[in-house]
Amino acid sequence: MSHTCGNVLLHLIFSTRERRPLITPEFRADLFAYLGGIIREMGGTAFIVNGTADHVHMLVRIRPAHSPAEIARVVKTNSSRWIRERIPDFAWQTGYGVFSVSESNASSVTKYIATQAQHHSKHSFQDEFRAFLQKNGIVVDEKYLWG
Repeated sequence: MSHTCGNVLLHLIFSTRERRPLITPEFRADLFAYLGGIIREMGGTAFIVNGTADHVHMLVRIRPAHSPAEIARVVKTNSSRWIRERIPDFAWQTGYGVFSVSESNASSVTKYIATQAQHHSKHSFQDEFRAFLQKNGIVVDEKYLWG
């Protein structure tokens, strides 16, 4: 083949350092738009970006030339710089979660991300993330998970 083709859909999840509730309603929509713009600048598509005061979910299609690790690094680095103009001591937690999504499951993931406020009225971020890990067969020692 003379061209690289692919359909790489990712559900990316990352939180503020120490899960501090710093993503306030006053700039939340602008932040989510900014995050989507970073993906667009990398040649990808952000289908939905949403979250709560302490974490973000993104459903994105990326180019096969980019790794999930590169996407997470660029998104978190660039957005940190932008947020620090508003909140000087802001930082994202070091790690992140990234999960592959099939095209047939994209609409249910989109709905899930869109309803974060309702979901987190019943479930903590930690419980949610544990469920993602379990659903995806990922075993992690929790002493390394929440730092």
